[in-house]
Amino acid sequence: MNAVPLQIRPAAPADFSRIESMVIESFAPITWARKLDQEFGPLNGLDWRARWSLRLEKIFQEQIVLVGEADGGLAAMSSSALERKSALAYIDLLAVERQRQRHGYGRYMLRGTIRHLEQMGAKYVNLDCLTDNDHANELYRGEGFREVARHIRWFREI
Repeated sequence: MNAVPLQIRPAAPADFSRIESMVIESFAPITWARKLDQEFGPLNGLDWRARWSLRLEKIFQEQIVLVGEADGGLAAMSSSALERKSALAYIDLLAVERQRQRHGYGRYMLRGTIRHLEQMGAKYVNLDCLTDNDHANELYRGEGFREVARHIRWFREI
């Protein structure tokens, strides 16, 4: 099944709750925050979903948040930031509704996000992805991204 092109626009405050549920559902199978809960339990009483909600509130206030609409509803989203002096953009999140994954919506959203950042002055774009997120890594390689480093996420209780 081929995806229809997305209509990409800046997110509005009214989009927040839909974005929040889409992102949490989309990242549920792959997020390291869920693995953290399995190892340490909820942090200060907050499970990974609650922590993602807090993260998304901050993202919505501080970052460029775009949504992709298809068939009258939100199908994908991205969040990013631009460091103007270096012309380096950072894509923080790229999420697609679970039932629309693996149909090209992520590719459309990624391309639309990059176009938007380029129009804002970006000349370079950076993103991070877990090494075991095979589908996303395949997408990024296919879109011309090159791996430049790997890092380990360490955690401990204090």
